[in-house]
Amino acid sequence: QVQLVESGGGLVQPGGSLRLSCAASGFTFSMYTMSWYRQAPGKERELVARITAPSGSTRYADSVKGRFTISRDNAKNTVSLFMNSLQPEDTAVYYCYAYPGHDAWGQGTQVTVSS
Repeated sequence: QVQLVESGGGLVQPGGSLRLSCAASGFTFSMYTMSWYRQAPGKERELVARITAPSGSTRYADSVKGRFTISRDNAKNTVSLFMNSLQPEDTAVYYCYAYPGHDAWGQGTQVTVSS
């Protein structure tokens, strides 16, 4: 059974940082591209960052380039999203995603950027 479990969300002030983590199980993690999406209230879910397998090449939404970094640890079956210089517009529920033959989503973790 495929499971993706996110952690690390919370409330942070503008300009602050957070690290999100996603623990994966139920599939051969090292073989699959992993992604982070986010969905703000009243908006569609959007791709934030993606890291491929096995090369580990990355792709970012223009809105987060230079501020966010995605990484993966294939030994621990985890993918992380390091978020710096957070702004109120980064407020959203962040989801971990994989496609091991079918759509697999985590339950989401709330990130709120507010003073």
